[in-house]
Amino acid sequence: MLTPHTLLKSLLTVALLLGGSTLPLLAQHSKLIARANQMADKINAKVIENRRHFHQYPELSNREVNTAARIAEQLKALGIEVETGVAKTGVIGILRGGKPGPVVALRADIDALPVTERSSLPFASKEKGEYNGQEVGVMHACGHDTHIAMLLGAAEVLVSMKAELKGTVKFIFQPAEEGAPAGEEGGASLMVKEGVITKAPAPEVIFGLHINSQTPVGTLKYKPGGTMAAADIMRITVKGSQTHGAYPWNGTDPIVVSAQIINGLQTIISRQTELTKEAAVVTVGQIHGGVRNNIIPEEVQMEGTVRTLDPKMREDIHARIRRTATKIAESAGATAEVVFVPMTPITYNDPALTSRMLPTLEHIAGKQQVVLTDAVLGAEDFAFFQEKIPGLYLFVGGMEKGKQPSEVAPHHTPDFYIDDSGLSLGVKTLTGLTLDYMEGKGRR
Repeated sequence: MLTPHTLLKSLLTVALLLGGSTLPLLAQHSKLIARANQMADKINAKVIENRRHFHQYPELSNREVNTAARIAEQLKALGIEVETGVAKTGVIGILRGGKPGPVVALRADIDALPVTERSSLPFASKEKGEYNGQEVGVMHACGHDTHIAMLLGAAEVLVSMKAELKGTVKFIFQPAEEGAPAGEEGGASLMVKEGVITKAPAPEVIFGLHINSQTPVGTLKYKPGGTMAAADIMRITVKGSQTHGAYPWNGTDPIVVSAQIINGLQTIISRQTELTKEAAVVTVGQIHGGVRNNIIPEEVQMEGTVRTLDPKMREDIHARIRRTATKIAESAGATAEVVFVPMTPITYNDPALTSRMLPTLEHIAGKQQVVLTDAVLGAEDFAFFQEKIPGLYLFVGGMEKGKQPSEVAPHHTPDFYIDDSGLSLGVKTLTGLTLDYMEGKGRR
């Protein structure tokens, strides 16, 4: 892969051979990127201020009313076309450049989690909300506050060079990434359903970032292909026949059968799955059955999650789960019903797009700071956008320099912390990807 330096040198050589006709264009684009970076530095304090506001006043999925209002207000102040109420509380901004070119989508998620913050930050959240009928603390414990601030920053940078912009930018501020409340639709899947990707101006590519509390500030991580897992809810209902606990032979014990099924499920990953190809996980997270110590119940219900990074492996593992559960139950004279509820597809970085934009990432962050990473088994509904158009989803560092990952809190925890000095790289990455893609669809 050519570095930006060697690429520019090669292009300059070609330009000289062609009589230097492309030299002004190359110089002009380099100046545009430099201007974008300077503008990002100039507005960095505003980006941090925005982040801290959104952190202090978080809102749960499909309830991001005030968050959406502030986003829309800032976009309108920049002169961007704004649509609100998309997928309930989502906001779409359209920036039409002064020159013709492709439509590029940039996405940030905007919802928070039912987590009570445990920090002494002056902008710590004190907000409360309702989740599953209970009052809970509300916290941006996954960094979506930084995502909003970085995308608003990118919008301001790109507006400042609107006349030179070769195309259109579609800013997607998406609600409910963490999942819609029970009985509601939401998130990226609802945005896709409502036509965010297909309605004019229809984007041809989409870029997104996720802050990471265990990656050092200044670092970008990427992976072509499957980078985050498909997530499926697994529900297994085991039915036996009820009897007195003192006389188990008079019935069929679904609790014992369920225990055997849980043990059997573990061998699907450890003994039946080609883990050198991609990682996978089968986890039982809930089990419910029985009401009294001396009564063997008629039914046990289990629920868990299945995480996969390859579509064929996903189908195969589902089939093996179904076979394992039903055959073990059958061997004991019981029955087992297995149901899968798809939650998110695989977050799949288009390999050609990833390769094309890699020199851009290296130009922005420095080659040593752009790291090819392993896939993770967390899930991201950005995947629904990637099912429709090529997409690239990256991780940007938010861990204070000098710290080790083992010393900092992971995502979705009360002590989660992001060093907001890392936001500037996120803004520059979003603007750089946009400008480079528009200029020549990447630094090839």
